[in-house]
Amino acid sequence: MKICGVEIKGDDAIICVMSYENQLFDLPHVRVPKVSLQRGTDSENIRKFQFTFAKLMADYGVDTVVIKERMTKGKFAGGSQGFKMEAAIQLIDGLQVEMARPADIKEKLKKSQIEIDYRDTGLKQFQQGAFETAFTHFKVN
Repeated sequence: MKICGVEIKGDDAIICVMSYENQLFDLPHVRVPKVSLQRGTDSENIRKFQFTFAKLMADYGVDTVVIKERMTKGKFAGGSQGFKMEAAIQLIDGLQVEMARPADIKEKLKKSQIEIDYRDTGLKQFQQGAFETAFTHFKVN
C-alpha cells in the first residue's frame, strides 16, 4: 500500500510518498517534493494543479492520499488558495483521500514504538509535516 502524505502551506501542496510492506518502510524518490498552484483565482490553473497532482499519484501508484487538516478560523487559519488545493485533490476520480487532524498525528507519533530519525530519510526539511502525516496513517504493530 502506497500513501502520499500532504501538507498544504501557502501555494504549495508538500508531498511525501511512502509505502509499508513486509514490515519495511520505503520512501521512493519522487521527482518533485511539492506541487504548486499559481493564481488560484483562475479555474484553468486549478484544473492544471489537479491534473498535475493526479498524474503524479498515478505515476507512483499511490493508493491513498492523507491531507493534514488546517484550521478554518483563527490566527493560524489556512488561506483560501490552500482550501482550493485541498478540494481539487479530494475531487480527483479514483483516488482515496482522507484527512488527518494535527492533534491525532502528534498523538500517534508520541505512541509510536518505531523510532525514525527524520534526518536519515533523505527528505528535505520542509517535507517533515507531510512525512509525519503519511507515517502515522499506517497501522503498524
